Amino acid sequence: MSSTPSGTLYIISAPSGAGKTSLVRALLDALPQVRVSVSHTTRPMRPGEVDGVNYHFVSREDFVQRLERNEFLEYAEVFGNLYGTSQLWLEQNLAQGQDLILEIDWQGAQQVRHLLPHAQSIFILPPSQEALRQRLTNRGQDADEVIEQRMQEAVSEMSHYVEYDYLVINDDFSHALEDIKAIFRSNRLKQSVQQQRFNALLQQLLL
Repeated sequence: MSSTPSGTLYIISAPSGAGKTSLVRALLDALPQVRVSVSHTTRPMRPGEVDGVNYHFVSREDFVQRLERNEFLEYAEVFGNLYGTSQLWLEQNLAQGQDLILEIDWQGAQQVRHLLPHAQSIFILPPSQEALRQRLTNRGQDADEVIEQRMQEAVSEMSHYVEYDYLVINDDFSHALEDIKAIFRSNRLKQSVQQQRFNALLQQLLL
């Protein structure tokens, strides 16, 4: 009675400290049918991170070689570190009907939207600059000058929210999570998606 529609690619972007990583983690727990794309990066591994789970951690030389072989759908340099998304892995999973989350910055999002215009994009914002600064400080990972650099970069990043389909304000975590879940549910109910999923049923109903 049903068929497998192509998966949907969700681009999720946010300035550092807006809570994107925590929201995506909670979303994956709530929606087990959704997977996150694991990007390649040259940045050092942070405490608690696992290679192949959070990122594929590679050397700059390895990354550049992959780039020269056109393996990346998009790539960007952020704070001196390179990030890239495997095009083959992405296309294979979408073709199998897998919904995927791509956590990338606005530069990468522009590249992906150009190549995959049907991708849905979500931008997460903090409730204020003060809240963002506090979250960055509470991490306890960066020196004051690094936090200042991240704050300046965040203001620049946040100006690109207008390029996204959806805007979520992460003031209350549970409310922000429900907003993102609603986006995923609504996209699954689109006529074009439901038509593929229930093609046989629709034909029977119209006999």
